[in-house]
Amino acid sequence: MSNPVIGFIGLGVMGEPMCRNLRVRGRHRVLATDLDAAPLARLAEHGIEAGGGIGAVVRASDIVFASLPSGRVLEGVVRGADGVLANLRAGQIFVDLGTSPVALTRALAAEFAAKGVHYLDAPVARTRQAAEAGTLSVMVGGDPETFREVEPLIACFASDITHCGVVGNGQVTKILNNMVLFETVAALSEAYAIAKRSGLDPALLFDTLAKGSADSFALRNHGMKAIVPQVFPERAFSVEYAQKDLAYALELAADTGVDAEGARRVDRLFNRAIEAGLGDQYHPVVSRLLDGD
Repeated sequence: MSNPVIGFIGLGVMGEPMCRNLRVRGRHRVLATDLDAAPLARLAEHGIEAGGGIGAVVRASDIVFASLPSGRVLEGVVRGADGVLANLRAGQIFVDLGTSPVALTRALAAEFAAKGVHYLDAPVARTRQAAEAGTLSVMVGGDPETFREVEPLIACFASDITHCGVVGNGQVTKILNNMVLFETVAALSEAYAIAKRSGLDPALLFDTLAKGSADSFALRNHGMKAIVPQVFPERAFSVEYAQKDLAYALELAADTGVDAEGARRVDRLFNRAIEAGLGDQYHPVVSRLLDGD
């Protein structure tokens, strides 16, 4: 596909900057749709066209990207009356950039294949700032030929792109990435509380950990930038969104017969945070529950 028309569904926290980078960096014609008119207005300044509803965007596009908040929303967009499935044509490519259950991903891929459409699951990792800068990490599942065709487009908003194997493997990788992240944030929250109550400056602790074997992306970003200053904005990766992704990990653990005790403990911590009215805040806010202040 030499000069594909790109469709983009979902212009939320991550979707808007990814869509913009497809246009600004890739110089492609991009048609976008979202329930909120505000991001469409902002993207119009960069030459991105408001494509109308989902059906209209799908019909006018060669490759369709979707950046949606959950598997439930994705399924509604795909299977709705004027949704993706109802408007596909053979030869198109569909790319799910969100985090979705593995079983749903593979079921949808089979339905798309029956229509002659290639399906890639390509969930993204890292932050909103990385989406703005075009330095996301993307984990892709799907056949190698389709992956090679779409990889240059993904490179418009990602600096690290990994082909993880068959359809669904991108989701497996992303789900486990998030599971490990959430468990690490819980450990950092414990360390923060213990240090503070022991009379040790948590900022000094985390700075020292970053120089040793406890160093990690979670430490440098979630620990130093959120837990230490106790800054947990809304419209970031909230507790409720995190728990949604963790539920996918627990589902996968159950399907594979693994007792994911650490993940179950974090799930309980997320429940406590939601009960405390913190569900809309950036997920490292769980540190407040452990610190008690």
